[in-house]
Amino acid sequence: MLTKDPQLLAQIADGARLREGDALPPAYRNELMRLMVVFADSELAGAAGFCRFINRGPGLRERIVAARIVAEKYRHAQLVLELLRPFGVNPELYVRSHAWDSRLDRSVDLGTRRIGGDKRLNVFHYPLEGWDDCVTFNMLMGMATAVQLSEFSGCSYAPLEAAMVEILPREREHAALGESGVRQAIERSGSRNAAQASVDYWHRRVADTFGRTDSEHAERYIEYGLRRRTNRAMLADWQEQAAAALSRLGLAVPA
Repeated sequence: MLTKDPQLLAQIADGARLREGDALPPAYRNELMRLMVVFADSELAGAAGFCRFINRGPGLRERIVAARIVAEKYRHAQLVLELLRPFGVNPELYVRSHAWDSRLDRSVDLGTRRIGGDKRLNVFHYPLEGWDDCVTFNMLMGMATAVQLSEFSGCSYAPLEAAMVEILPREREHAALGESGVRQAIERSGSRNAAQASVDYWHRRVADTFGRTDSEHAERYIEYGLRRRTNRAMLADWQEQAAAALSRLGLAVPA
């Protein structure tokens, strides 16, 4: 384990902000890079997985919205990959380094354990199934993303905080568009069965994106001022928001 820098920890506790070009202790640098790579990889994988369903939208408006969401996710990945350029990452090469549209079998359940390859959140290893499944996933995962990204308000690395000022409102909108899409899907079919089946599949898998409650990385994120709350607290926030959205739609939180 890399040695912590007591002076840096004291400065961060006093509200110090680090900027591009500042000398970053190795331990801080590692956690910062990990956080940014996980986000960028998840946006790239999420966009690639949703892209193939654009033309499955039931109408032209839905397809336009889906295409915009995909474009914005690629834009978000680009913003954060540019932040990684001073750390030796070449965004042009990086985007070609993994098969972002690769997925495992839908029956697989990874839980919170990591697998090899890129650093996407596990939820982006699972395949989508049709348009209605897409909008249900976008609703639940969009809310989770918004909860997680809101943690960067006051982040100790100023460039990351600045990027999230642009990214967070769009991710919140994606969640709202997902909820609207689920409502429309229910109205079209006249049944909540398909939507409930998707909720039953995705709810726990999205919950797993908040990680283990005993995560050492999460503890260090807080210590370094990269995040404010524990995984448990963020999960509880999302669970409350998700339950409210499901109630509005007449859907149930899975047992």
